[in-house]
Amino acid sequence: MLEKPTEIENAEGKLGVLVVGLGAVSTTLISGIMSVRKGDSLPFGSLTQMGRIRLGKRSDNNMPLIKEFVELAELDDLEFSAWDIFEENAYEAAKRAGVLKTSDIDKVKDELENIVPRKAVFDRKFVKNLNGTNVKQAKTLMQKAEQLMEDITVFNKEKNIARNVMIWCGSTEIFIKPTDVHKNLLNFEDGLKNNSPDISSSMIYAYAALKMGIPFINGAPNLTVDIPALYELALENNVPVAGKDFKTGQTLMKTILAPGFKARLVGVDGWFSTNILGNRDGEVLDDPESFKTKEVSKLSVLDSIFHPEMFPELYKELYHKVRINYYPPRGDNKESWDNIDIFGWLGYPMQIKINFLCSDSILAAPVALDLILFMDLAKRSKMRGIQEWLSFYFKSPMTFPGVYPENDLFAQLIKLKNTLRFLKGADLITHLGNEYYD
Repeated sequence: MLEKPTEIENAEGKLGVLVVGLGAVSTTLISGIMSVRKGDSLPFGSLTQMGRIRLGKRSDNNMPLIKEFVELAELDDLEFSAWDIFEENAYEAAKRAGVLKTSDIDKVKDELENIVPRKAVFDRKFVKNLNGTNVKQAKTLMQKAEQLMEDITVFNKEKNIARNVMIWCGSTEIFIKPTDVHKNLLNFEDGLKNNSPDISSSMIYAYAALKMGIPFINGAPNLTVDIPALYELALENNVPVAGKDFKTGQTLMKTILAPGFKARLVGVDGWFSTNILGNRDGEVLDDPESFKTKEVSKLSVLDSIFHPEMFPELYKELYHKVRINYYPPRGDNKESWDNIDIFGWLGYPMQIKINFLCSDSILAAPVALDLILFMDLAKRSKMRGIQEWLSFYFKSPMTFPGVYPENDLFAQLIKLKNTLRFLKGADLITHLGNEYYD
């Protein structure tokens, strides 16, 4: 816990970004960063690159760019390494993903072709609808973790890396619940050595990162770093962790709309959400066990915003249904439909219909970039454990045990910016404005 601002280490040298999964999100992220570096594009959607932060009173008109207020790693200093179960380099993977136009990918072809994925830790038990050949082999899960750490060491030496951040951009794993092997670090390491069936691939990546003091970001709804064993390791090695599940399309809309209903005490009887998408994520989620993991993530949002136990007349009977359907012709361009049955004064019913056509990866790329840069900042600021101030970016924000998550997008943004102000010793913004009433 930070009780007062701390001296922030300078962002000197290269930041090695360790990407798990070289698919649609990660190749869109990397291609975009390369394009921005060349001056061909602007980093739309990125708070770290285009966002501003107010300092002092509104009348001061002091709103610098966030990247001018806090020292963040420069885009030119980012170096990428990746693991994937397929052997395609980043250029080939970006073309296959079909998110970006070939003409845009070709502009950064040379940079992308230099990113060749290393063999991945993968167990098809946890992602049943995928199968690849670029996979590590070892007798024990601990040996696979050690192979990952060796990969990182080699990459850092080859590229002269000063610091690292690891980000999971891989597939959604099947739904699993914590067991004894997850209860503490001793049990977990014994499980790695004895090939526990309850240790997923994503947990092995998280373990390798935390063991080396590297911040870990979970961009999927998997049970990964949010287990006592890995939380213990994060605290022991003074490492920040964040997750989980990038907040992009339909859930982003829910965290924008639901706080508005709650603020105006508008009741909600039902919220039906369905999606069609055809990318690899859609293929993975076509498996009921992987969908269960995503469903839990998406369903958890509304309760933590509405607090039905406090407002039973408004939200206690809310029926919330989520569906995801794999539809190959749609590719990465997901389409979501929401039907919201609301009621107002005297209980009179109304409806809201939303049809959102979006690209998951276009929305996720700036989220991933911000998380990479902010997690590096957290590490340099001597922050450790769960970084709840980054809840702004996640569907199922990790929280301190026993604390419910804050899913109101606007409250999340206030928390994020106040954390930055705190780190720099600036006055926090309360929005009270009592000085204007003198």
